[in-house]
Amino acid sequence: MPDPTALLAFIDALPDPHIVCDAGYRIVHANRAYLDRFGDGRDVRGRFCYEVSHHYPRPCNRCGESCPLSDSLASGKRERVVHLHHTPRGEEYVDIALTPIPGDDGGYRYFVERMSPLAAGRDIQGDGLIGRSPAFRHMLERLARVAPSDETVLLQGASGTGKELVAKALHAASRRAEKPFVTVDCTGLPENLIDSELFGHEKGAFTGAVLRQTGLVEAANGGTLFLDEIGDMPLAMQSKLLRLLETGTYRRLGSTEWRRADVRIVSATHHLLARRVEEGRFRADLYYRLSTFPLYLPPLSERREDIPLLAEALLARSHPDCRFSPAALARLTSHAFPGNIRELRNIATRCCLLSGNGLIDEALIDEALIEEALSSAPGPRRDSDTPPPPTTGLKRSEQARALGISERTLYRRLKQAAQP
Repeated sequence: MPDPTALLAFIDALPDPHIVCDAGYRIVHANRAYLDRFGDGRDVRGRFCYEVSHHYPRPCNRCGESCPLSDSLASGKRERVVHLHHTPRGEEYVDIALTPIPGDDGGYRYFVERMSPLAAGRDIQGDGLIGRSPAFRHMLERLARVAPSDETVLLQGASGTGKELVAKALHAASRRAEKPFVTVDCTGLPENLIDSELFGHEKGAFTGAVLRQTGLVEAANGGTLFLDEIGDMPLAMQSKLLRLLETGTYRRLGSTEWRRADVRIVSATHHLLARRVEEGRFRADLYYRLSTFPLYLPPLSERREDIPLLAEALLARSHPDCRFSPAALARLTSHAFPGNIRELRNIATRCCLLSGNGLIDEALIDEALIEEALSSAPGPRRDSDTPPPPTTGLKRSEQARALGISERTLYRRLKQAAQP
């Protein structure tokens, strides 16, 4: 083993937070960068790492999380993991790289942990990504691995899962963070204009082109180009995008000059692109270029533990004077949310607007979910041209009567709407 005094002096000089633990999970040393970032004012030496970082009574792997130290004891190798740590500023996601230090007997007595706060999850109560469920943490850990690179990323997930927010988090955690982040909505561009919008055009390139115009690719130079709903891009445009990916070059419409663009491509879709390739609606070669690193965004049905945290954060951002009762949060957690975060945002906003005193209780949540179910579930309605009457504040039997249906029908429609 290296000289302990020299090792600790080396760690003290490092700018990133580092601690040294023994095989029994006790912290034997912490450098100044760690104390400044994560310290709680108490001496951490002799305390368990899981107690300091997580407030756990036992090691992380016995509390439902992965533990890099126990993994390293088993593998004898360097381990990495993303954990949610307690800090003086609140909870914060941290990328941990743990390195075992071999001893003279061939075993491992000490372990050095380097902790790097994630830009994508810097403040789980702020404007960044929010969550603590296993599915969310797995997604965030993969995001942390790919963000520093320039590789293309394909975000896959159902509508409303926050693909643009994840794309912005990827940009914020990359070396391009200070450069532009430009979004292209592939469903909102007319096929005859998408070439001009993406790559720009020269004066006189087509009727109405009275001025030279730079495209979105040029606007994103040095930064990140986010192609939202890439599965809906016309086939004719896909070949030009493929050239940009393979050579980094493009031409403005009406120009013979090839231009270079230094952009990172992040794309997103709710379609299964592999199926679109089989159907001949998406180029196979472009699919493989875009999916260098696929990143799956879990729906709310796979991360129910995050629903209360998300709901309260949504209110704090847009309606800070409103709050949920514990029963209301429990009711939200039991709902499937087929519309994911977008549906949750709508329900939270609706309840806040309907609340007379700023308190959103279980009854108000129930009314909002009923109205959501009746507007989206299949089945006969009172009148196809007439929206259902308001049902806020009514009992279940009164709600059914106001809507002109039986309680059994109301229950069935609610159950249909709650299916993931």
